[in-house]
Amino acid sequence: MDRLSNTVRPYAWGSTTAIPALLGITPTGEPQAEMWMGAHPGAPSRITRTTASGETELALTEAIDADPEGELGAPTVTRFGPRLPFLLKLLAAGAPLSVQVHPDLDQAREGYADEEARGVPVDAPHRTYKDANHKPELICALTPFAGLCGFRPPAEAADAMDALGVDSLKPYVDLLRAHPEEAALREVLTAILGADPAQMSETVTEAAAAAERLGSAHTPYARIAHHFPGDPGVLAAMLLNYVELQPGEALFLGAGVPHAYLDGLGVEIMANSDNVLRCGLTPKHIDVPELLRIVRFEATEPGVLRPEATPSGEERYDIPADEFALSRYTLASGAAPTDLTASTPQILLCTADTVTVGELALAPGESAYVPAGERVEATGPGTLFRATVAV
Repeated sequence: MDRLSNTVRPYAWGSTTAIPALLGITPTGEPQAEMWMGAHPGAPSRITRTTASGETELALTEAIDADPEGELGAPTVTRFGPRLPFLLKLLAAGAPLSVQVHPDLDQAREGYADEEARGVPVDAPHRTYKDANHKPELICALTPFAGLCGFRPPAEAADAMDALGVDSLKPYVDLLRAHPEEAALREVLTAILGADPAQMSETVTEAAAAAERLGSAHTPYARIAHHFPGDPGVLAAMLLNYVELQPGEALFLGAGVPHAYLDGLGVEIMANSDNVLRCGLTPKHIDVPELLRIVRFEATEPGVLRPEATPSGEERYDIPADEFALSRYTLASGAAPTDLTASTPQILLCTADTVTVGELALAPGESAYVPAGERVEATGPGTLFRATVAV
């Protein structure tokens, strides 16, 4: 078992206070968007191992590469190869993230192979597929958390746009009302992303001013426009369901589902991939043809998840993913130790009070890595999230 030393990514949309508040440290004034826990090559966690020559600090990727089956267990290596198949994060949104979708596994493999064959450098700003993996993900709120998830019914989106009273939105309103669901959503998103930038900027500015005046249900779009003035992603956001999570509630994002996180602190877990196709609210590259191929143009309910308690005290989030599973333990003071031993690798994250895992005392925001098969018990009082592989 190893205490993890983790990297915090300073993306511009990050909160300046949420992660420092959880860690109990003084904010630097700079955004702190994501703390990564795992073996992603972009920012692997670091551990300290005792060797014949003494204590050595190394990246978790190095430890896994040296003994994949010993670290991950045979079932994980057989299913996913010699790598940790998930990435755990603390995500702190102080401003909206991009509206985005992720490919399914076949689409990711096809897209990655195509760009490799065309010689597009993997670090090129116009590169779409960074790897050949899909990226299902789950976000669980630690604080009230706002986001966008999935298309809402076209008629509902049309009513929201129409209520703004902006003449240049009328063509989108008419399309949403005139066609069947899939065609309506596809045509409107295509039109938004293909519009003249100057005209779109003017439309978004007018729409944002109207949303500000109307308030209430339109307030989220006014706030989004405040961060991204003139961005077509503001109109794309109006096609999506707005959802607010309370602490402990979660959203699962499958392939092709457009989504964006807007505000709040949460625990996020995902398959170990960087494949993101963006629809807006970003200065980064938007590959419109590929995006339109990947997006699932169907209205969906956000599907807010709540954990299901088991007799052992584990609260599990029921999700359709193999690469990862996430659960939560609320450990009482003085209770018997909770056995967390598993045949798969685990990352354990404390989010409240203090949890003792083996011989490690974890304060809020601190985490530990447990190799497959290693015996481990946890005691409270505190809240512990458990990330592992769902094989």
